[in-house]
Amino acid sequence: MTLRLGDTAPDFEQDSTLGRIKFHEWAGNSWVVLFSHPADFTPVCTTELGLTAKLKPEFDKRNVKAIALSVDPVDAHASWIKDIEQTQQTVVGFPILADSDKKVSELYDMIHPNQSATATVRSLFIIDPAKKVRLIITYPMSTGRNFNEVLRVIDALQLTDGYTVATPGNWQDGDDVIIPLTVTDPEVIKQKYPKGYSAPRPYLRLTPQPNK
Repeated sequence: MTLRLGDTAPDFEQDSTLGRIKFHEWAGNSWVVLFSHPADFTPVCTTELGLTAKLKPEFDKRNVKAIALSVDPVDAHASWIKDIEQTQQTVVGFPILADSDKKVSELYDMIHPNQSATATVRSLFIIDPAKKVRLIITYPMSTGRNFNEVLRVIDALQLTDGYTVATPGNWQDGDDVIIPLTVTDPEVIKQKYPKGYSAPRPYLRLTPQPNK
């Protein structure tokens, strides 16, 4: 199955380190970061799960739940968590799906046969409270993810959901944003962007971030 941006994230029921997960029910009204790992007891994955655990306060501020996945069973996950917590000096408080039957991996197209016929690549999905897929990033097995980028994108998605703006390249929370080309009425511009704007080109209009 190929997922695209704007699709409804497939629902599923699967075992995890925190018990049986009914995905849509578990997600509730939160944003979700769902991300897969090739295998337990692997070095890159250990660092990634440690980083995710340490970012819990940042996820909480943004109403985000994290949930990981690998195709190993729950008992292997439980042993691995001890290693993660000891080596990364953190507490893993989010669930890790035990997708031993590859049900979720197949739903989310996490197995890429030219990388591995059995293990998941480093897929990451950001899913909004309406259960829509808003971002898909896929890394090769050998390359760890940048979780600062994950937070940055969540900030951008939440900002652009709340205001009629777009974010420029390398945007960080607090930077100027872009007035979309679809907004042309001068009175609407005054109303929506009371802080004013600069226009180095007619199609490039920059305005201060509206919620700062």
